[in-house]
Amino acid sequence: MSIKYLSIYTMLFVSGLFLSLSYANNELPVADNHYSEQFMIELVTDNLYVIHGLNEDPNPTNRGFINNPGFVIANSGVIVIDPGSSQEIGEIVLKRISKITSLPVIAIFNTHEHGDHWLANQAIINKYPNIPVYAHADMIKSINDGTGKHWLNLMRRLTEHSLLSTSVYTPTHEVKNNDEIVFDNLTFRIHHYGLSHTHNDIMIEVVELSTIFLGDNVLNKRMPFLDDGDILGNISAINEVLKLESQYYIPGHGPSGLNAIPKDYLEYLTQLYESVNHYYHEDMSDFEMKEPIKVSMTKFSNWLGFEKELGRHISLVYLQIERDDF
Repeated sequence: MSIKYLSIYTMLFVSGLFLSLSYANNELPVADNHYSEQFMIELVTDNLYVIHGLNEDPNPTNRGFINNPGFVIANSGVIVIDPGSSQEIGEIVLKRISKITSLPVIAIFNTHEHGDHWLANQAIINKYPNIPVYAHADMIKSINDGTGKHWLNLMRRLTEHSLLSTSVYTPTHEVKNNDEIVFDNLTFRIHHYGLSHTHNDIMIEVVELSTIFLGDNVLNKRMPFLDDGDILGNISAINEVLKLESQYYIPGHGPSGLNAIPKDYLEYLTQLYESVNHYYHEDMSDFEMKEPIKVSMTKFSNWLGFEKELGRHISLVYLQIERDDF
């Protein structure tokens, strides 16, 4: 079953191509500025939507809108997952929600500590004070210990200070593996498998809608940021979540869809680890093994950041294997 599109003459500039999309012959009003026009709503399944960010690195033009904010409509209100990286982006998300429903936002979930996913908490909370913001306890502690300020400064620098109005709004409610938070007719089940993309990743299963928000445990057509995680933990987390046999998967970045998305990402991580491990035990340095690994992984060469990040990934995995070897 393909994802159904719900958008309005949304402008996407991909190699200079202008795309106009509509759903069921009903067009939503065009957004009020060129920047926000780039971000379309996609109806994944009943009452569950995603606003896909651009498949780019944060820069002054995209102003940091690179992740995939999602929202789910329960009987009494809207639950937002990873609203984005700034107050401005959070306001865009709120506008998009208002085109679909007049119900209030009643909760937010943040999947992990990287600020491109949660700094937009500010806009949602400003409009709906005192709503719960759910995250893993380690994420809350990490943000309070300085990670929040670090990510705010990083995103400001990468976007050349277009996030000056944004502040850190820390999650308020701790969740752990197998917790279930019920909103009216919908159950949000938490999956946390330890150190993965970071030490505080959660994946959020909307049980009745057979959908999983994967956070950055899975990306689509994009090279990951591996510095804060563990590749074997990430591989294990994806294998665990695939056992759930959900119908729809929402990656932290890139298009959403069916289980081919986590399987493709799993293939990348697995092949990367096995290749580095093989050449490590052939006594090759990380520098020496880069070229043969690059040749063997051409399937992924069209992913954003492949040329730039592959060498770094090899080095990080090499160091992990070296550490585990002693």
